[in-house]
Amino acid sequence: MAAGGAARTALLLLLGAAAAPGPARGSQGDREPLYRECLGRCERQNCSGAALRHFRARQPLYMGLTGWTCRDDCKYECMWLTVRLYVQGGHRVPQFHGKWPFSRFLFFQEPASAFASFLNGLASFVMLLRYKAAVPPASPMYPTCVAFAW
Repeated sequence: MAAGGAARTALLLLLGAAAAPGPARGSQGDREPLYRECLGRCERQNCSGAALRHFRARQPLYMGLTGWTCRDDCKYECMWLTVRLYVQGGHRVPQFHGKWPFSRFLFFQEPASAFASFLNGLASFVMLLRYKAAVPPASPMYPTCVAFAW
């Protein structure tokens, strides 16, 4: 029985190794040397010391409150520089960080996605209110459902 169990374990390990994904690679835009050089240069020039203080002083309040950092701004600016050069060279626009480039509107880099997420959250909230109105709090799964809804 032990030999059969060892063989089964070895077979499962072999199948697991064969099914494992290959090494992760970034998007085409992330791997672009121009993008990487621009990002490194931007971070060195703008994201430390007095330059960082200057960045924070000129950054709109809503951008800082929503978590946009100097590095995020560098990624955004270098992404568009790279896109412009791709388009000028007649190439297709590459993805960056697994996403297609979108222009930033206020602090939303993907406004349609942010709006869809807002609607999803609103629907979840409405359903939570309906659930709480229809199901007694003493129900066995009540706390779990409310926790998941939040």
